Amino acid sequence: MTRATYRFREHTLTPERDKPTLHTMECQACGQASVDSADPTDGTRWAADHFKANPGHFTYQEHIERSYRFEPGAWQ
Repeated sequence: MTRATYRFREHTLTPERDKPTLHTMECQACGQASVDSADPTDGTRWAADHFKANPGHFTYQEHIERSYRFEPGAWQ
């Protein structure tokens, strides 16, 4: 019978600095959404314009997309 040896390693979850954080604003009344943008004010501006065009659309939801990765650390 063959024996296996396992080594365990610490890992730390960190944000990826190479990829931008993306912000999107979505209208909860109709489902329309702004385009993904690295600038969060773009979604806010879109929501204000969308509200002006659709006065009954009061609720919005912001979606934030941020990439993460596990960085290997010390062996245990």
